[in-house]
Amino acid sequence: MYFCLDSFQMTTIIIVTFLLGYIAITFENKIHIDKAASALLTGVICWTIYILNIEEFKIVNDILLIKMGEISSILFFLLGAMTIVELIDSHKGFDIIKSKITTTSFSKLLILIATISFFLSALLDNLTTAIVMTSLVSKLISDKEIKMYFASVIILTANAGGAWSPLGDVTTTMLWIGGQITPLKIITSAFIPSLAVCIFPIYIISRKFKDKKLITKNLESTKNKDSYIILLTGIALLILVPIFKTITHLPPFMGMLLALGIMWIVISIIHFNKDIESKNKFSVSSALQKIDTPSILFFLGILLSISALENVNVLEDIAHFLKSSLSNDWSIGIALGLLSAILDNVPLVAASQSMFNLTTYPTDHYFWNFLALTTGTGGSIFIIGSAAGVAVMGLEQINFGWYLKKIGWLALVGYLIGAIVFILQYNLFL
Repeated sequence: MYFCLDSFQMTTIIIVTFLLGYIAITFENKIHIDKAASALLTGVICWTIYILNIEEFKIVNDILLIKMGEISSILFFLLGAMTIVELIDSHKGFDIIKSKITTTSFSKLLILIATISFFLSALLDNLTTAIVMTSLVSKLISDKEIKMYFASVIILTANAGGAWSPLGDVTTTMLWIGGQITPLKIITSAFIPSLAVCIFPIYIISRKFKDKKLITKNLESTKNKDSYIILLTGIALLILVPIFKTITHLPPFMGMLLALGIMWIVISIIHFNKDIESKNKFSVSSALQKIDTPSILFFLGILLSISALENVNVLEDIAHFLKSSLSNDWSIGIALGLLSAILDNVPLVAASQSMFNLTTYPTDHYFWNFLALTTGTGGSIFIIGSAAGVAVMGLEQINFGWYLKKIGWLALVGYLIGAIVFILQYNLFL
């Protein structure tokens, strides 16, 4: 079947489909349709519209398979990370960390969690950090709303921490591999602005609950040797992921699958002589049944939708429009960061890499470092604007509307503060 719509009509219909799907996701609680279902339908319909208006079906299928390869690498990374975290959790590894945290002060605990997330994200990546830290918080705090505030701060700080490290976010890694930035330059130029992004939201949230004492879950300090082994092994393997990528130049999901394979063997050895019931309870198969599969499918649908928009050149057209209509590089960088709250920052940065060449913007040009900051932190404004946000949304069942109302404006102000700090820092010191 072939419908002869012109390019403009086809693109318009795809954009409208995406917007309708986005609205359905936003009002998930109102329409009582799971966001994963809305995302999957949106992704499939967008690609269906595209292929039905292209004569060469094989070309579209080939493109789709390439896009699915890129998407699958993210999904397998997420699957591996969530499984390792679930294995640590099932062996009560997080109880060890929890037992070391005794404060009931909201402000102190919030700052501690935010600080760990900020720096851990630079070492691992924002997605893994968000999963690990959210799982830890779920072990620390009983109150549902307080837990959502903490999870939201984790999104903000994990994204900000990933923006100043070449390993902390997919986009910074892309810019590093593409030759646009170098590790030392991105660290020195983006560290302070990334920190500035976090300060205002954390301050406002901590002040909101300044007189509140947290009700934490009563967990005894575990003396189980298996818990220590799994916790230390899991953390070591997660740290191994970026190291493996740096050494081998293989995609990050390969390192995560390696980590999961090693963890699987360690689990098998630890429970080798135990009864069948214990083996089944703590097995990788059991962990795979407990992870939030709907969130992975939601992520699949969102990325399919974005890839369809990218393939009909919507993202490239937006980038061209920004370049022609905005007055300077700072405005373009800020605009692209704001767009990353709605559209995935990966295709936005990829489009920017092709538009702004290394001849005009050589390696370590301020624009590339500013782009890493804005696209890395702009995704925090909407909860589905980043991989970390999508993962946490699934783990803690945070409603899109709640996040937008309670956190979105804080993230926006923090984002603008970070951008201003970067510009001032560049003009004053660089």
